[in-house]
Amino acid sequence: MAVERKPVAFGDMRSWIAALRQAGELSEVGAEVDWNIELGTITRLAQGTGEGKALLFNNIKDYNKADSRCRSLFACSLSSYRRIAMMLGLSPDTHPRDLVKICRSILTGTVAPKLVNSGPVKENIVKGKDVDLYELPAPHWNRADGGRYLITYAGCVTKHPDTGVMNVGVYRGMLTGKDKISALMYRAQNIGHHITAWQAKGAKEMPVAYVIGWEPSLDFCGGAPVPAGVCEYDVMGGIRGAPVELVKCETVDILVPATAEIVIEGYLQFDPATYEMEGPFAEFTGYVAGERAPRPTVRVTAITHRNNPILRGTIEGALPGSFSENAFTSSVMRSAIAWNVLDRAGVPGVLDVWGPPVQMGINLNVQIKQTYRNQAKQVANALWGSSAAHVRYKHVTVVDDDIDIHDYAAVDWAIAYRVNAGENDIVIMPSTFGVGLDPSTRKRDRDIGMFGTGKWNRMLIDATMNLDYDPDPDFGGKRFPPTVWPSPEDQKAAYARWDEMGLKKSDT
Repeated sequence: MAVERKPVAFGDMRSWIAALRQAGELSEVGAEVDWNIELGTITRLAQGTGEGKALLFNNIKDYNKADSRCRSLFACSLSSYRRIAMMLGLSPDTHPRDLVKICRSILTGTVAPKLVNSGPVKENIVKGKDVDLYELPAPHWNRADGGRYLITYAGCVTKHPDTGVMNVGVYRGMLTGKDKISALMYRAQNIGHHITAWQAKGAKEMPVAYVIGWEPSLDFCGGAPVPAGVCEYDVMGGIRGAPVELVKCETVDILVPATAEIVIEGYLQFDPATYEMEGPFAEFTGYVAGERAPRPTVRVTAITHRNNPILRGTIEGALPGSFSENAFTSSVMRSAIAWNVLDRAGVPGVLDVWGPPVQMGINLNVQIKQTYRNQAKQVANALWGSSAAHVRYKHVTVVDDDIDIHDYAAVDWAIAYRVNAGENDIVIMPSTFGVGLDPSTRKRDRDIGMFGTGKWNRMLIDATMNLDYDPDPDFGGKRFPPTVWPSPEDQKAAYARWDEMGLKKSDT
């Protein structure tokens, strides 16, 4: 049965918060919480593995006075598949498998944005020497962090100088001054392509705008590798079923959502002399990563915000027992993107694609209907040759159509009994590009300042039944023996007596 989607244009983050409140998906924290370590610790412990609610902190130490510029912080918005389904206009109990299928079409079904004259984000405008980023309750999220990270789940908007196409990405940004934000980014990312294009024109800096707090589709799309030449605003329009209304920034030539909570405008400087020390940070790997080093820095020229703005932030890093927002969104988006990559490459027989949230698509499982020898190798080569593989798909496991890739036990069983390393079922692709935050990579090879990206040795686990084996008459002409699972006839006969034997459904 097809999954029915009814796109929802929430309008702004406040309407999204109201929808979560009505659905019982929001916890509002009225007790005073310290921005220094405590808020991040609470967020880490509360988010859990999908059972935790979104969090709205309304009483932040040092920012709870009547004249405070910003008194609230919103986190954990998308740290469950239920809330991702709500954002997409689906039933909250939609299976992740269906979320992936829906997102495959969302990435190609775009709606162009619309320019408007003004909006609530212009209710307050702060420029020049009046800019003070410390008036916003940026948390020191983790004790090991190098400082206060204002930019965690904000949309970083840049524009290509020649095509005019904007990009909305998600990159970490640490406060290094009242008007300075230092950021970690990679040359292989879209923002890196924009930097290269601006430098080719002789520019010394690049206009940037950070969008903090809007509809959840911004957070969802900002961390996804949207195809080159496609603006994330268009994809957001497809998700919400209506154009994103954009306004012009005050000091840079960038467009931002008119109903955003906060927009920070400025210029990313290219001269290494302007770099500020940034890092480390508790990263998406679940490890503290990105050693303290000089990083490109944004010179902030303006802040615009709504009355009583709500800061949007998130705790990064997925590990057993605590899955981040990025873990949930990545598991859906990166799986959908990988599936589309395989389709575009002409790989046949792909039935399902899934990257479990705890490792955020670093490991990817692919289910195929195998029709020819080495089809699994084609899967891995197609994925590794795509730009989407820059920070994902280090390990690819391919299984047959009888294995449910959403069931860890099923995948583990296939690896146990269908993998023979001596029969080329384990393939290593050495020394490819990869994320610079993976601690399993030697420290020198994680130096993005020297190399522009990290270095990965990728691996395919071909857990399909090996078609290089000869058909065996002892197995009925098949290459592998039958499993011990009862035949359909035997199952039917047994189930016919189920009630008679007093067995419960859970026993099946």
